Amino acid sequence: MKVRGVRGAITVNENTSQEILSATKVLLKQMMDDNHLVPDDVASIFFSVTSDLNAEFPAKAARDLGLIHVALLCMTEIDIPGSLKSCLRILIHANTDTPASEIRHLYLGGATVLRPDLTRA
Repeated sequence: MKVRGVRGAITVNENTSQEILSATKVLLKQMMDDNHLVPDDVASIFFSVTSDLNAEFPAKAARDLGLIHVALLCMTEIDIPGSLKSCLRILIHANTDTPASEIRHLYLGGATVLRPDLTRA
């Protein structure tokens, strides 16, 4: 079994606790479902947000979803001029037998512009 990285991103409608938590739950649940992950498979999760999203820690959503014993870390993305705003990104480190080529990365909402090659119809 190897540790694999699973990436995802989503845009958040507004800078409120409710919207950040809701977007985080949608993305995190879908990333785990698409990759057949259960909480015990997950070693750690990094959450990053653009500087305009500061109303809540996205990691709170992971705790709400039952990821109690997983190491979580929140951080702010580098504020590059012209980059996508209101964006939340997730990197899951998971123990899995799935080959790297079969890991399903997920980009939702306005974040589809970040990786159009990985966007599903």
